[in-house]
Amino acid sequence: MLIFRQPSQILRSQLRDFAQQCKRLIITKSVLLDSPAQRNHREAGFTLIEIMVVIAIIGILATLIVPNIMGRPDEARVTAAKHDVGTINQALKLYRLDIGRYPTTEQGLKALVERPTSEPIPQNWKTGGYLNSVPIDPWGNPYYFNNPGTRGEIDVISYGADGKPGGTGTDADIGNW
Repeated sequence: MLIFRQPSQILRSQLRDFAQQCKRLIITKSVLLDSPAQRNHREAGFTLIEIMVVIAIIGILATLIVPNIMGRPDEARVTAAKHDVGTINQALKLYRLDIGRYPTTEQGLKALVERPTSEPIPQNWKTGGYLNSVPIDPWGNPYYFNNPGTRGEIDVISYGADGKPGGTGTDADIGNW
């Protein structure tokens, strides 16, 4: 199973790191410039000005970073779909190595998870299967399998964000060709 950090998690992590660095800088300034008596008083908390400066800096960073991150979920889904297609293709190659042929289009990708019951029934099917479950693409649509394929010996396809053949950008088909 693929695990990706959500863009909001990345942003929170970056902002948390930045806030900690600001806090260290303020404490360092306090330690270097203040007398021991003043230091104990200042370490009790932050002044309103210090908090406002940190919030302003975080706001500026957020306005610069958020627009760049917002387009990333689509790119991540395309990358995940390409990776999934590669994984499915490798599982199909292992199936072919054990059985001597790829599953039929009718048997589909389910043949990688459960032993097919329709003809031709494989004799050397690996116990436990070749994948843990029948995969779905990052947009929630099934991957399509064709044997014989139109672009190669077999085709494993995700129809992209729109779930329809063809398209451009995130709607473009992603396959093993």
